Amino acid sequence: MTATTMKKLTPVLVMPTCEPSLDFWEKRLGFTRTVEVPHEGTIGFAILTRDDVEVMVQSEASVRADFGDASRPLPGTAAALFVEVENLDGIEQALEGYPIAMPRRTTFYGMHEIGVREPGGHFVTFAQPSG
Repeated sequence: MTATTMKKLTPVLVMPTCEPSLDFWEKRLGFTRTVEVPHEGTIGFAILTRDDVEVMVQSEASVRADFGDASRPLPGTAAALFVEVENLDGIEQALEGYPIAMPRRTTFYGMHEIGVREPGGHFVTFAQPSG
């Protein structure tokens, strides 16, 4: 194995359209859109950040334009996110009125967690260490 330093890993969430997910990440969770790339009259790709966390969203049409061959399934479109947070109560407040897919629980590995499905269909677990 080549010795090199890994610097960062950022998920790219592929979804039918970006706008509903952008609304979720920005308005519900306080992320800031730092990059936006148009595609066919809509948003094809965007980068969102908050604190040390970054997430990218990309429309299926934009991915197909990047990778070609629209007859094949999209590559690697299934993803679930695990986001460790400092204050799970604050996340619960931000999600008030939003459908909760996994009610708050405490896991055997010592995390308090709550889970939702963001508008693009991806499962997102927010977790706070219990100690």
